[in-house]
Amino acid sequence: MRRLGTGIGWRPEIADAVERMPGIDWVEVVAENVCPGHLPPSLLRLRERGVTVVPHGVSLGLGGADRPDEGRLTALAERAEALGSPLVTEHIAFVRAGGALTASPRLEAGHLLPVPRSRDALDVLCENVRIAQDALPVPLALENIAALFSWPGEELTEGEFLSELVERTGVRLLIDVANLHTNHVNRGEDPAGALAALPLEAIAYVHVAGGFERDGVWHDSHAHPVPRPVLDILTSLAARAEPPGVLLERDENFPAPAELERELDTIREAVTVGRAAGSTAGGTTGAPAVGGARTGGVGVLARPVAAPPADVRERVGVAQTAVLSSLVAGTPVPEGFDRVRMGVQARALAAKRAGVVAKVAPELPVILGAGYREAFLEYARQRPMRGGYRLDALDFAGHLLKLGRPDGAGARRELRDWWLDRSGPAPRKRGLVERVLRRRV
Repeated sequence: MRRLGTGIGWRPEIADAVERMPGIDWVEVVAENVCPGHLPPSLLRLRERGVTVVPHGVSLGLGGADRPDEGRLTALAERAEALGSPLVTEHIAFVRAGGALTASPRLEAGHLLPVPRSRDALDVLCENVRIAQDALPVPLALENIAALFSWPGEELTEGEFLSELVERTGVRLLIDVANLHTNHVNRGEDPAGALAALPLEAIAYVHVAGGFERDGVWHDSHAHPVPRPVLDILTSLAARAEPPGVLLERDENFPAPAELERELDTIREAVTVGRAAGSTAGGTTGAPAVGGARTGGVGVLARPVAAPPADVRERVGVAQTAVLSSLVAGTPVPEGFDRVRMGVQARALAAKRAGVVAKVAPELPVILGAGYREAFLEYARQRPMRGGYRLDALDFAGHLLKLGRPDGAGARRELRDWWLDRSGPAPRKRGLVERVLRRRV
């Protein structure tokens, strides 16, 4: 199977521009944002032209204490088959905690959170990965994530953790060089050391993205140009082994298409420079093309993965629940964690909730006007997310209505009508959403 080449993250806001961009070999789409039976016409046209489409999941939570949800695995498999994808990708992260395993309320993070690099967490992750591999029709690759905080008492470095994960499961790796830079700034981790420890033969492809620094903290925003330090890490990686694919991620604040094309050219140049440096030093190797066995297809013989004892999952679950509860429910920060960084993470999670809810329910910022964000952040401090973002939008609107808000009978009536319209099995008032959104223009 051919190598992936150079790609870009497909987003509805730039769909037309992506179709017109020269030199795009493949695209990646957020798996949860597409429906197998109703694929966007833009993706269908790209596929007809021979452009590879890879689904990138964000909600499995393979690093969580629970076993992977069968429904989520089935949904990811359906997307891979509908898109004719050579592989699917997810993250080394947990996104929810609590529930039956810990006899505590179920909590949703709404974002990717780092797992502790401990033996317990690795045992749980390895079994979860093998469960996912058995359920998916194509190879699975996992991404290293960016983190704002560290777990105390970690037993492994990132490179050691990833290497053992690959050795035990045969899973492939999606290396995000922007996340290596984020963890360098936020956690003092050496990206060169992480690259040196990685099993290069396991790399499926590479993510490149931008961010920004504020008060000594790097935020992996996917909304800013790719900075030089990230490109330098990409060059260092390419000097060790040319990646089968490299992809530019951009999720918002989209620049003009010409600017995106210039960023792609810069990324290609960084890989070329690395390849030349590696060839001169005799160090560049060709990573394998995408494809092969469902366990990864990278020539790695995975060891049998024994199920960890129940008390291991329980220990991991209790620890993750305590962390997530402190971030989204206001409970005390667990001992050993940096309270300042945990506060930064808590605010980042609330801000992300506000932003995503505004996207999935764009009528709410229109109805509430300039007070939307402040009202949502106040709500988020009191109410952890209990499901997906669409349910969060309904919960937020219902919360305001119970408080007799917003001020003004007209806005309150409009919010009530919207809540009734969205919470019922079918729309009550034809054209309600369209009328609300028309006020934006």
